[in-house]
Amino acid sequence: MHMDSNRTVAGLDVHKDSVYLCIMGHDGAIIFQKTYGVLTPELRRMREDMLCRGVTECAMESTAVYWVPVWNELCGSMALKLVNPYFIKQLPGRKSDVKDAQWIAECVLKNLIKGSFVPGPAVQDMRKLNRRIMDLNEDMTYNCNKLDAALQRCGFRLSNYVASTRSKSYQSVLKAIIGGQTSPDELIKLVHGRTLNKHGRETVKAAVTASFSKTDLTVLRQLKEAISLIERQIEECQKELTALCKEHFPKQYERIQTIPGVKERAATAIIAETGVDMKMFATAACLVGWCGLKPRNDVSNGRFKSRKVTHGNRYLRQILIEIAWAASRTRNCFFSNFSYVQTTVKKKSKMKIQVAIARKILVALWHMLSKEEDFIDLYLRRQEELKKAEEQLEQLESHMAN
Repeated sequence: MHMDSNRTVAGLDVHKDSVYLCIMGHDGAIIFQKTYGVLTPELRRMREDMLCRGVTECAMESTAVYWVPVWNELCGSMALKLVNPYFIKQLPGRKSDVKDAQWIAECVLKNLIKGSFVPGPAVQDMRKLNRRIMDLNEDMTYNCNKLDAALQRCGFRLSNYVASTRSKSYQSVLKAIIGGQTSPDELIKLVHGRTLNKHGRETVKAAVTASFSKTDLTVLRQLKEAISLIERQIEECQKELTALCKEHFPKQYERIQTIPGVKERAATAIIAETGVDMKMFATAACLVGWCGLKPRNDVSNGRFKSRKVTHGNRYLRQILIEIAWAASRTRNCFFSNFSYVQTTVKKKSKMKIQVAIARKILVALWHMLSKEEDFIDLYLRRQEELKKAEEQLEQLESHMAN
């Protein structure tokens, strides 16, 4: 294998409290090895040592979040590669931190590894906000479940008869209880009429009849305050994320929303996770694999051992599945028609079809961002062509009749 005579490369084995550096020359000889701490002054000292020895390329494993500060210190000084540890595993019995750094440097020197996708600073800021929103949504679900459990312990059963604990009726009754109003005759007045008509006034009245102690009211008030705080933080993060998208990628932000089921939240999440530059993904299949929506290729002796989707960017995959559900419920679009045919006509699993729709949406995204085109709905186009053909046929028949 030909290697450039001017290349000097480095491999880094990154840990929580230490970084192992190995610098290797063009002939494969080890020029320098040292262990550094992870404090910022020590990382800068490591960078200076690397530059003094002519390092132009460096690779490191994507170890949790510990690689991020190392990357930030080195990214302006040399070409960097972030590598999935799965692709550069050593043979069993040859594992040590020093040998890891040597092996990474050797892989870089021999061009055996390809770097993972690391977005620019603007997109990284968007990612922080997007993932913060997802974490807050998990906290919201946890606290809402805790709140309903606290009410259930008191004998309050309204959540059995409303669509969601986030519904207007439930929230109005909860606010009244926290304020000290626990009379069933007063609480039932806050329940929506449709709920009363559907389940019966007496049933709903029995559901809001409960015994609340002073301690119960304190717990309910604190849980409600925690939920309100989370809501404010989600709103703040989303507002800042939307502002960043409009500032850096206004055209792409509007273009992505032409996809059925995609609105502000989904569009900002997609940009935050993928960026808008598709050059890092040579084909749409590369993007699908990076996201983790590609079916697993696991066949032995003609038998499929597994067809589960692969690992990938779980944040992007989660938002795409949510978009798929929304798109499958959007009337007169390709995705809802596809969902109907696959689930109702062909009797396939609804969950598997949502994964298939998410994969189709991601492929469409790659083409839209690569070619700078808006979403084209093939179903609507086909309907328009059929309508036009029918009109032409009617005109022809009318002309022949005359």
